[in-house]
Amino acid sequence: MRIHELKSLLDAAYERHARPDFSADDPIQVPRSFSARADAEVIGFLTATIAWGQRKTIITNAWKLVQLMDEAPHDFVMNASPTELRRLEGFVHRTFNSDDLLHFVKGLRHVYVTFGGLEDAFLEDGHTGPMDQAIHRFKQRFFEPRHQQRTQKHVADPAKGSNAKRINMYLRWMVRPNDRGVDLGLWKRIKPADLMVPLDVHTGRVGRELGLLRRTQDDWKAVEELTATLRRFDPVDPVKYDIALFGMGVEAGKRNPAGRT
Repeated sequence: MRIHELKSLLDAAYERHARPDFSADDPIQVPRSFSARADAEVIGFLTATIAWGQRKTIITNAWKLVQLMDEAPHDFVMNASPTELRRLEGFVHRTFNSDDLLHFVKGLRHVYVTFGGLEDAFLEDGHTGPMDQAIHRFKQRFFEPRHQQRTQKHVADPAKGSNAKRINMYLRWMVRPNDRGVDLGLWKRIKPADLMVPLDVHTGRVGRELGLLRRTQDDWKAVEELTATLRRFDPVDPVKYDIALFGMGVEAGKRNPAGRT
């Protein structure tokens, strides 16, 4: 298939799937329910963190986090007392447990107090730089407060070869414009052009079937390759095609019932 044919195919898939009803069965519905930027970015980060396994369970547990935080995620992160933090005890999503959640609250508080916010924690001197370095920078800053070593596995690091699917998905939510009723467009200093594809088994499979991705491993090098290919179709907003690829996988009936894993 020629380049212009691939672009037409992807553009058509994006038009079909980048619609408000996309979020009806997607975890992005949770941060989209908040009008305040700080609430949306806090619960969005926590929702993206637990976004593996069955989609229904992901969404149920994300809404449970909303309730545990009194439906005010940012205020809870910034002001919860030790007594209030104890209500998080017993939360679990697969291997992400209440000890991990407690650090995530403290880590979020730390990046707001120390760096000025979540977006700021990805930046150096106001700039993103290469996204793998920005994610690595964020992870280092997020884990500056004392924590259990095991908790670090819940924030991926491209420096270790991870495809960082969940954090790239979170960045897509926060950065891509809200013009189609899917992503939130809350962050302005990180640009859509800086984003990397949230590579999972489904987007990777469709990408390979279309000849967009040759690397067989779903690692950071594959993320770089696929994103570079998609930039040929839209250098300003390449990751919009994540929605297209994922939707094409759904249409073909090739994704499993668990959703994005």
